[in-house]
Amino acid sequence: MDNSQETLDIYEVLKYLPHRYPFLLIDRVIECKVGESLTGIKNVSYNEPYFQGHFPDRPVMPGVLILEALAQATGILAFRTSNKRPEEGLLYYLVGIDDARFKHPVEPGDQLMLKVKVIKSKRGVWKFNGEASVDGNMVANAMLMCAERPAVSS
Repeated sequence: MDNSQETLDIYEVLKYLPHRYPFLLIDRVIECKVGESLTGIKNVSYNEPYFQGHFPDRPVMPGVLILEALAQATGILAFRTSNKRPEEGLLYYLVGIDDARFKHPVEPGDQLMLKVKVIKSKRGVWKFNGEASVDGNMVANAMLMCAERPAVSS
């Protein structure tokens, strides 16, 4: 597995995330510095299922889904840094969000730029700084933590 690759198309993204439609929130990775940072893109379409109810007359991407998109970016970075993949029986679970702030709404037609940076990693627990922006304007930021755990199947 070549972890030096800096970009990932949707087919590579699918190798590092267990998420699928309608919950896959990263369309492409435009830069990945293993062990350091990742920049991903989510193209926000009017066809997103959550826009039917949030809000029908003025569609706005829910803030929790912006945080989830950032969390998915941390998962890709953690998997690539640890040289593992979900099919090996491991997942990175979101275990904490601190200092989340929302600055501007995200609407259909926006391209959400997701940037995450490793703050620290110790014994399978990772802390990241995450920032989401549209057209260079920050729309949300937070500190996110994820933990490596065995995938549990029922």
